[in-house]
Parts: sequence; C-alpha cells; structure tokens
Amino acid sequence: MALGAMAAQGGLSGVLSQLSMGGFHHTPQAKNIIFLYMDGGPSQVDTFDPKPRLTRDHGKAFPMPIEATQFDDNGAVLGSPWAFRPGGTCGLPVSDLFPHIRDMADELCVVRSMTSKFSEHTAANYFLHTGSGIAGRPSMGAWLAWGLGSEAKNLPDYVVLNGGLTPPGGLDCFGSGFLPPNHQATRLRPHGVGLSNIAPGVDPGRQRAMLELVESMDSAFLERTAHDASVESAIANHEMAFRMQTSMPELMELGGETEATKQLYGLNETFEPTRIFGRECLLARRLVERGVRFIELTCPVIDGDRWDQHNDLRKGHANNALAVDQPIAALLRDLRQRGMMEDTLVIWTGEFGRTPFAQGTDGRDHNPFGFTSWLAGAGVRGGTVYGETDEFGYRVVDKPVEIHDLHATMLHVLGVDHMQLTMRVGGRDHRLTDVHGHVIHDLLS
Repeated sequence: MALGAMAAQGGLSGVLSQLSMGGFHHTPQAKNIIFLYMDGGPSQVDTFDPKPRLTRDHGKAFPMPIEATQFDDNGAVLGSPWAFRPGGTCGLPVSDLFPHIRDMADELCVVRSMTSKFSEHTAANYFLHTGSGIAGRPSMGAWLAWGLGSEAKNLPDYVVLNGGLTPPGGLDCFGSGFLPPNHQATRLRPHGVGLSNIAPGVDPGRQRAMLELVESMDSAFLERTAHDASVESAIANHEMAFRMQTSMPELMELGGETEATKQLYGLNETFEPTRIFGRECLLARRLVERGVRFIELTCPVIDGDRWDQHNDLRKGHANNALAVDQPIAALLRDLRQRGMMEDTLVIWTGEFGRTPFAQGTDGRDHNPFGFTSWLAGAGVRGGTVYGETDEFGYRVVDKPVEIHDLHATMLHVLGVDHMQLTMRVGGRDHRLTDVHGHVIHDLLS
C-alpha cells in the first residue's frame, strides 16, 4: 500500500529499493523468461532424443549396468512407440508426439545432456526450481525478481500460471525462502479473474478510503518495527494487490485478441487440457508484454497423470503432448511474429527423464542420468543440438549439463552473473547455484 507518511519521505520507493537489488552485471540478452514446466519427467527418447538402437533391441535384455530405480521393476529394452521426423529447415528430429513444435524446430536449442542429482519427484523438483534438493530455498523466479526488480507496474514480477497441477514438493517450489516475501510467486488461474479475491468488492471511493486507513496504521507499525523487512514486504504485497484489482481484469480479458490468435493457441480445441494450456501460453505472452520478469506454466490435470508414465506410456505421453504441443508452438510463433522473441527466453523441461528400459512392460521409470530440455529465443542458437546421451539414451556421454548450469545460463541471459547474485544468510553468502554452475556459452549465439 502506498504509505502516505512514508511517501512524503520517498517511503515506498525506499521500501522497494531495499527489497530488490535492481541492477545488471552485464548487458542482458533478454528481459523475461517463460518457463514451461513439464511436470513428472517427459521421456527424452520419446520426444527429442531419437535412439534407433532402442527400436532394434526392443524386447531384449538391457545390456548396460542399471542404477537403482524408483520402483525396481526393470524390464527389457523399450523402443519408442513414436517415429521421429526432421523439423524446420534445420532438420532437427522431433517425435510425432510434437508435430506442431516440430514445425518450430528452427527456434529450438535442444540440450540432450541434462542431468539431475535426484531421482525422486519432490527432491528433483526442489532442485530444478531452487538449486537445492530440500525445501525452504528461494526459487529461481524469486532470485530474478529480487535481483532485477520489475518492469511491470501493476503486476507481480514472478507469476506462476496454474494449469491445475502443483508440482510434488508443493508451493515451496515457488517460494522466496530467505529472500523478501514479496518475491515469492503469485499463482494465477488461467480462467476467470485469475485470483478469486482480487476483484474489488466495494466502490472505488470506499476502497480508497479503506486503504488510506490501513496505510496510516501500517506506517505507524512500520516505524515501531524499525522498518523490519518482513513488514515492508507485507506492505508491498498489499499495495500490489490493490494495483492488481485494476490490472488483472484487463489481463485476463481476451476479447481484444483476434479469433485467428485464439485458434492458433488452441482455445477452441475439443480436448479441454489443450484449451487450458493454450490459455496459459496466451496469458504468458500477455504477461511478457506487460513487463513481468519470470512466468512459469504448470500442466493441466489429465486422466493419464502428469508426464510420469510408470505404465501405459503410450496413452499417458500422448495425452500430455496433446495438451501442450499446439499451445507451445503457438507461443513461439506468436513471440516471433510480434518481434518479442529476442527479448524472451523460453525454457522447456521436466525435473528428470525416463529409462530406456521398461518398468514392467509398458512404462518407464525415473532417469536423472540423461534427459532433454530445450531453450528458445533471447539469442539462443536455434535449430541446434547440444550434448549427447549413449546409444540407448540412458546416460550422458558428451557435454553434461547440470541444473546449476541451466540456472547460471538463464541468469546470464538476463544480465546477471550467477556468482554475484548472493544473499548473506546464517554467516555465509548463498546463491541460486550454490557453489556450482557454469554458463553454457555454446547455447548462445
């Protein structure tokens, strides 16, 4: 809330300057990140990392040593049910799961050599989102929001578009940890008003009078607490909530979008999860246009579960791909057509991949030893592949990339040196990448 007594002394701006660093370490290549989180762990060998050996050896005993798996029900080699075909002018092979994304292959830098330290969903999700396998650390969006501040005047700088699935690990995946609380994610639903309690319940004049009363009480309380950071964060959050009462209805109203745009994103498709994720992707573009720094999209609820097919691989992966394929391709195309691609880094990833051998007969277990992510926009080298797994797609054999490296590269693109973005807590400096991470410059042009 805009504190009247403090404003006379530069109060609110002073509060906000204390709550974020607000500066670059070098010239940024992008202003915003759209993080497409594929909850559950898509199979790399069924999506962006083709392995002909799996097809040839389908049904045979897996010939390599096998690490302990989550459910220890390891079967034979499992060939991919989907064919891979070249996409774009670059000829990058993409599975038939993603015919729309395949058309946008020239935008993608596919990293086939991702690794994680964790093979269980909760710890792997904390690791992906916060750089630590335990709860309580600041999420990547919170680090960016704190480090760079916001260009959005009436919206949060860190937004999660909630398609319906909350990652294993819960809301700690989106938290601010030891950073000021106003940098935690604001979760928005892709339908209705976005937040159920954001629409004003009284006329604007009465609402302003109520806020002025609270303002005077907040100002006095803040003085008594010697400007405690948590109190300042609460005041900043209240002020943001007030501003969002005007900005949220305008954001969520898609009447100004053309029918062609709605069709492009799949908003009229018969499969409801496609419509849900399509609206998320369209809102992500609109949030970027309004200066929101970090936007994460979560997957819609599907009968076949998230991307976590321990059985019935064909149905589960097909349904999850059907939900996201058209909307993601539309997002990439729309950003490119509007001249926004160079300012926006798009990242697609799960928390880990899947085994090339079967769990039981028709599923795949968790595999953190080699999986695939991709990046697009923001000076990324589109139409290229980085790194390699073995001929079965089980382990990385060339150019391994850790989650810390992904975080370091992500920060670098936005003008932040991951080694300098630190917060001193408990007697030591902490950062998103802990004491690890290297910028992978080969991913960037």
